[in-house]
Amino acid sequence: MALLCYNRSCGQKFEPETNAPDACLHHPGFPIFHDALKGWSCCKKRTTDFSEFLSIKGCTKGYHSNEKPPEPEEALNESKVKMATEIIVQGPKSAEMMERERPSSDEPKQLLPVKVSKTLEQALGKLDLTAKEESPVHGSAEAGSAPEVTVGTSCKNSGCKATYQGEESNMETCVFHPGVPVFHEGMKYWSCCGIKTTDFTAFLEQKGCSRGRHIWAKKQQQDKKLVTCRQDWHQTGGQVVVTVYAKSPRPELSSVKANRTRVDIRIVFEGDKVFQAEMELWGVINVQKSFVTMLPSKVEVALQKDGLLTWARLEDHGSKKLP
Repeated sequence: MALLCYNRSCGQKFEPETNAPDACLHHPGFPIFHDALKGWSCCKKRTTDFSEFLSIKGCTKGYHSNEKPPEPEEALNESKVKMATEIIVQGPKSAEMMERERPSSDEPKQLLPVKVSKTLEQALGKLDLTAKEESPVHGSAEAGSAPEVTVGTSCKNSGCKATYQGEESNMETCVFHPGVPVFHEGMKYWSCCGIKTTDFTAFLEQKGCSRGRHIWAKKQQQDKKLVTCRQDWHQTGGQVVVTVYAKSPRPELSSVKANRTRVDIRIVFEGDKVFQAEMELWGVINVQKSFVTMLPSKVEVALQKDGLLTWARLEDHGSKKLP
């Protein structure tokens, strides 16, 4: 006669004669309902939807059993569930516990390392070239336009060591780094070529990876306009990713600073537009493992979670956005 298996999340009927060590896929732990999250003490998956909780597949294989498993109160009195109780401690914590353990938002902030995509570098290179072609020739002094460049003026392109020696200098090819310097975990490199070194002098001596025209004078500072941008965020088991949709972001003018509970974002894009945001994060992050990726149409801020806790939302109460 077929018997009903009482192992949690199984519920199948089985023949005792054909019962095998891997016949039953079930949860050996017990349900956890805490801070709107639902899951099993024996595995890490959590959800806020009850139907989805019921459909979580078992995490352990074993024999079918027609005996009802002990209730949580009984199980806690048995030494066999020591591991399960440890998992509960590591699971979602109450708001009160998180408040006690939460680091101060006044901790010093660090600049997050920036990764610039090749497609953005190419797009910015075209924009810069167009701007140069539309402006007066570098080094000349057209009436009422650009100031005269004096002999000995250094090229403003990163990595170029040339100096202005006269009109013939405008005919030279400039070898420079179009990216931005990145300093992370003791390593120093340019975002455009990624040749890493720990020695600062060796970093400064790295030859440029792109060719173009010399720039003898910095562009005049444009008036920046604070604007709003469409934002989005999503999370995985170990990361929270904040996306700001801003076209043609400028790596050399933008920055993202963070401590363990706060992120300050400043993005300069489309020439004279500026997006700024100050976020008081709902959870805690590992600043050393967080980074920024800049793409032609958006900026992604990847924040490494400090633990596997599922965030209920991105920001905590009291965070501010600018403008």
